[in-house]
Amino acid sequence: MKTVRDDEGTLYLLLKRSESASLVRDPSTGNECYVQNDRLTPVEGASPLETAAAGVGEPVRRLLRGVHDERTLGLLLELGDDGPTGVRTILERYDFCESDLHGRLVELVAVGLLEEVEVDGERGYRLTETGERALAVVRDAE
Repeated sequence: MKTVRDDEGTLYLLLKRSESASLVRDPSTGNECYVQNDRLTPVEGASPLETAAAGVGEPVRRLLRGVHDERTLGLLLELGDDGPTGVRTILERYDFCESDLHGRLVELVAVGLLEEVEVDGERGYRLTETGERALAVVRDAE
């Protein structure tokens, strides 16, 4: 399988190639169709697996990169429900040691799901717009 681009710039996964046309899959929809070979060019250095993953929205991909366990997912869900929350409040409410919480918060900020804010004059965190969109998708996926 290879990543190809058509003459309009759309990325596809190349599934099968014949003399005149190729069967391709659109990673964002999963739809398969034949496209004339003269309209396709290979995309050098593009992993077909990364192209396939691009079919999932960026907010959800960030969620998958940043959340490695249920406690971290629960923290995100709670911050989404409660809004901006101070670090002291998070430590009082939930069973995180300070260093464990700090590591999770840093990682979630790094992937763009949380941002640092001031809450009642102290450091706190809230979901970013990307974090809100990711959780909305995950909650609707049941």
